[in-house]
Amino acid sequence: QVQLVESGGGLVQAGGSLRLSCVASGRTFSWLAMGWFRQAPGKEREFVAAISQSGSDTLYTDSVKDRFTISRDNAENTVYLQMNSLKPEDTANYYCAAASIVGMTLEGYRAWGQGTQVTVSS
Repeated sequence: QVQLVESGGGLVQAGGSLRLSCVASGRTFSWLAMGWFRQAPGKEREFVAAISQSGSDTLYTDSVKDRFTISRDNAENTVYLQMNSLKPEDTANYYCAAASIVGMTLEGYRAWGQGTQVTVSS
């Protein structure tokens, strides 16, 4: 069973940046594809970005392309989400998740962190 712990959320002004981190334990991290999802109040959880086990393949939802970058450090068992040019509509609770295969659907992810709140003020 893999455990995931996110950090790095906070309050930032529009146009600012944040870097989220997610540390994994309990499984061999390099075997896991990793994803970031977010959920705003009153909305469904949605896909943000994902990265394959080696880091060679990445996926992004259209609304964050060219602003967010997902990366991983397998030696540190950590996946990152660098978020630049943040907008108020990026405000949400951000979750990292682990899967066997990199993908964009929630159903493909079997382990989830508790989330970290990102708030972007206008």
